[in-house]
Amino acid sequence: MEEKMRINKYLASCNVASRRKCEEIISSGKVTLNGKVVKELATMVDVKKDKVTVFGKPVELDNSKVYYMLNKPAGVISASKSKYGEETVVDIIGKKEHRLFPVGRLDKDTTGLIILTNDGDFAYKLTHPKYEKEKTYEALVKGHIDSKGLERLKKGVVIDGKKTSKAKVRLIKMAGNNSLIEITIIEGRKRQVKKMCERVGHKVLKLKRTMENGLGLGDLQEGEYRKLTKNEVNRLLR
Repeated sequence: MEEKMRINKYLASCNVASRRKCEEIISSGKVTLNGKVVKELATMVDVKKDKVTVFGKPVELDNSKVYYMLNKPAGVISASKSKYGEETVVDIIGKKEHRLFPVGRLDKDTTGLIILTNDGDFAYKLTHPKYEKEKTYEALVKGHIDSKGLERLKKGVVIDGKKTSKAKVRLIKMAGNNSLIEITIIEGRKRQVKKMCERVGHKVLKLKRTMENGLGLGDLQEGEYRKLTKNEVNRLLR
């Protein structure tokens, strides 16, 4: 264990939230270090001596980390809590020995693989763009997508004023009047796959995440979950 670490990493290691969310909490002035409010993300914490509070409550390191894989059903939101009483991915797993939060997010109507953990540093490494972790989806799109459309997706298209990175794309099959495609991206922009497909003229009818950085759902059915093995956690971080 490091004796000193940046306060954002420290809070994430205390299971407050993902590192990015912790940065927001720090910047909003909700964190104190030895009784003084800190907003500077580069502030260093002596993990053995310093006293840190978040929203007025003391926090401390929890060295026991857990990791779950869930096959998210449609209609469930990717959050720890809901303001409007909606079912969350954390609700499905239920109260465990640790306070869990989802790594990244899937839209409410999107199904498939999502990771939940209490390890903020792990979540940061899976979601920050600089680590370029692959996420694979199966998308049922309206109409028959042709080779030109597939090629455009592979090369990247402009959404929200910015071109997407190159993607891996293949046609799985034609499904009646629609097409089932597999698409692998390394970014995690909001509604990215849906917007990419719409950009080439094909609305997404159904979307499922099937794999993250080489780790797939296997035989996990919708609504089911399991703990990840140490080897699987290492694979995700590779």
